[in-house]
Amino acid sequence: MGFLQIPGLGTVHFHEYGTGDKPLLAFHGYGMTGKQFHVLEQSVLKEYRVYGFDHFFHHESRLDNWTEEQIVAGMPRAMMRHYAEEWFKLHGRQRFSVMAYSIGANLALILVEEFPDLVDEIILMAPDGLSVFKGFHFLLHQGPGKRLFKRLTKSKWMATSLLRNLLRIGFIDQALFDIAYNELDTPKKRLDVYYTLNLMRLLTPDIEKLPDLINQHKIKCMLIFGKHDNLFPHKKALPFIEKLHNPDIHHVDLGHWLIVPALDDYLTKFERQEIADHLRQINQ
Repeated sequence: MGFLQIPGLGTVHFHEYGTGDKPLLAFHGYGMTGKQFHVLEQSVLKEYRVYGFDHFFHHESRLDNWTEEQIVAGMPRAMMRHYAEEWFKLHGRQRFSVMAYSIGANLALILVEEFPDLVDEIILMAPDGLSVFKGFHFLLHQGPGKRLFKRLTKSKWMATSLLRNLLRIGFIDQALFDIAYNELDTPKKRLDVYYTLNLMRLLTPDIEKLPDLINQHKIKCMLIFGKHDNLFPHKKALPFIEKLHNPDIHHVDLGHWLIVPALDDYLTKFERQEIADHLRQINQ
């Protein structure tokens, strides 16, 4: 574990784990920590050394005396560059890869935009950021939505009632409902949701520019989607995917909640099959 001091922003805490020697900067999903990817021990962690950053309002990352007005205005995109620059001060300027799950994909992809000449591989799971998610856009960027979001935060019942309705119409599954409900059942948790999403509201990658950068710099790109994910499904990302040269796309028999041992098993079996296919081609 360690800390990065980001000028004008705050202290970013990161977890360090994995037995591989290739550096992988990782960004978790909402309500988790930078240690979220520890379950991928037989696949990703054997190849990479993971540096998993905690989002603000999660675990030990802390803003430096930001007011609510500053938080709601959002963290400037330019500050994401400092994540890598400050990490370089600790570990030396070197090539690295990025990994992210859900909303963390926005942060990872901005780093790719900032350092395309240094990135080897992109691994994204159930990624946000590859298309405009209308629900988040409404709550974070449109006047009526921003007012509703603030009311949901202050109310004792509105947020949980909305979740129940989303479950009823099938927009989210029971697993996602349980996770989200657990993040909204106290005033502090609701405020943390409000602050987290608003702080990240400007951290959206340029999905028109990114495919060209990925192709130009021949960055390997693995995208993993849950077959039953209604939040960030594969079909929404198709316009982005179709612009990439040879992306490695996977559809796993899971919902949005992807970072589980079953994904580790899937990736391990896939890697073994790739090796077997390669050896078969050599021997033919």
